[in-house]
Amino acid sequence: MKLLCDLHTHTFVSGHAYSSLKDNIQMARERGLKFLGTSEHAERMPGSVNNVYFYNMKILKRDYGGIYLLRGAEANIMDYEGNLDLEKEKHIKNLDYIIASLHTPCIEDGGIGNNTRALIAAMDREKVRIIGHPDDDRYPIDRRALVQAAKEKGILLELNNSSLSPVSSRTNARENIVELLGYAADYGADIIINSDAHVDHQVGDFTLALDIIAEMGFPRERVVNFDETEKRLFRYLKVDGETFFGL
Repeated sequence: MKLLCDLHTHTFVSGHAYSSLKDNIQMARERGLKFLGTSEHAERMPGSVNNVYFYNMKILKRDYGGIYLLRGAEANIMDYEGNLDLEKEKHIKNLDYIIASLHTPCIEDGGIGNNTRALIAAMDREKVRIIGHPDDDRYPIDRRALVQAAKEKGILLELNNSSLSPVSSRTNARENIVELLGYAADYGADIIINSDAHVDHQVGDFTLALDIIAEMGFPRERVVNFDETEKRLFRYLKVDGETFFGL
């Protein structure tokens, strides 16, 4: 099966990434992807853009020579009630999806109970479709509860390739991903593999994530990237592929 998409990518707009959107689109083309999601950090991440940036994504084309662009954002979870730094209708109206994530500049570790509650509550925020990198021991969580909630609410949990990098700041990611995938297999929950690229050569690079999928024998039908069509991906994103892309 061919991988369809990479929906967690950053450009230099996020303040700590190093490539342009044009660079990322070109790499997606070279890697044989069909869909690229661009998902800058929302405004409470130091160095990132003002949220008006996301409103103006309406000017971006959809079709870049066979690479179809999805307009996303990575919002920061700001408290244990799941509130985000990107929620105003005027800022999110032109987005296709939001990735909700815990980041150390934006929220402190609240312990397993609070961290898990924050992630599950964020699933109910407008346009949140993906929970980003739930694999970091700097934010210990109840992964069984997270998987159960994601299955119930129709939210994708992310297998983040960058978390597995030897230079990642996240801790104990491999063991936590194995645990997450085990529960996802048990409960029939779907996941999405993303690169979390912060430079163009990382776009569409899922090597480390695919190694874990293979080692565990995790069912590929539970990974939305592997669909032969984009229909299941679009159902999770609540995107009208025919309207947006003519697909």
